[in-house]
Amino acid sequence: MKAHNKETQAQMTPRKALQFLQEGNDRFINNLKANRNLLEQANETRDGQWPFATILSCIDSRTSAELIFDQGLGDVFSVRIAGNIVNTDILGSMEFACKVAGSKLIVVLGHSKCGAVKGACDHVEMGNLTELLSKIQPAVYQEKETTDNRTSKNSEFVENVAEINVKRSVKNIIERSFVLEQMLEDGQIGIVGAMHDIESGKVIFYDDVMYIKDNSNPEFTVSDLRH
Repeated sequence: MKAHNKETQAQMTPRKALQFLQEGNDRFINNLKANRNLLEQANETRDGQWPFATILSCIDSRTSAELIFDQGLGDVFSVRIAGNIVNTDILGSMEFACKVAGSKLIVVLGHSKCGAVKGACDHVEMGNLTELLSKIQPAVYQEKETTDNRTSKNSEFVENVAEINVKRSVKNIIERSFVLEQMLEDGQIGIVGAMHDIESGKVIFYDDVMYIKDNSNPEFTVSDLRH
């Protein structure tokens, strides 16, 4: 399998980019890795890169986006930070990835049994980690289903918070970046939230935070998100 080039990236749509990632994850969970010559891909991309997707995921060692979506060199921008949270630097990176480098889809990828989410659930405070976990705290407070044992010992509570955190991050990206908001409105990019099960390897994409404007969803406007 060849690395993406300028032509294949130009032909890519947000919906097709999503399909590529879904197909890659299917290969991953079925242990059917695509045949790639990584050294050849390194040579193919030496003069430029044309990634079709940008994936914001956690630093967790089990959640490498290239592996769980079975992608090669030059295929995706991988943005990694504990708890897959959003900050100004990450927004700037995404703006570069989409507006300058031509990426067609942004995925906010959470994962099960997330240590950062557990830390937020337990209100951990430690050095600079305190500020990072504070960005997950709104998801903790937004979780209303759990009334007892709202700690990391309650796995259901942790997973609920992780899902809310992903969906909040999707909305934060759109609300805080005018550049990405306009690209989304114009159908140039799509944004979607997803969750990776570290036991099965399966990635589930959330339909309720899947924002892609195309023939399948022609009436979508960014203003819809503000209601």
